[in-house]
Amino acid sequence: MGRLLFILFIVVLVVWLLKRAARRAEAPHTEAGATRTSDELVRCVQCGVLLPRAEARMAAGAIYCSEEHARLGPGR
Repeated sequence: MGRLLFILFIVVLVVWLLKRAARRAEAPHTEAGATRTSDELVRCVQCGVLLPRAEARMAAGAIYCSEEHARLGPGR
């Protein structure tokens, strides 16, 4: 009985260590600078809607939420 508990303990320990190593391996891939620029919110100059910079349209140095608003130009 003691031998079985010892083997079970070793198996649980190995699984825990493997999961811990996997989490640490994933951590360096998410750089603070990279996620910060892609998650940065910008405002459309036509309607004022906030949207992620990755989805924004640039036209004439201004930021717009859609091609139609870029065509219309700055709002009031």
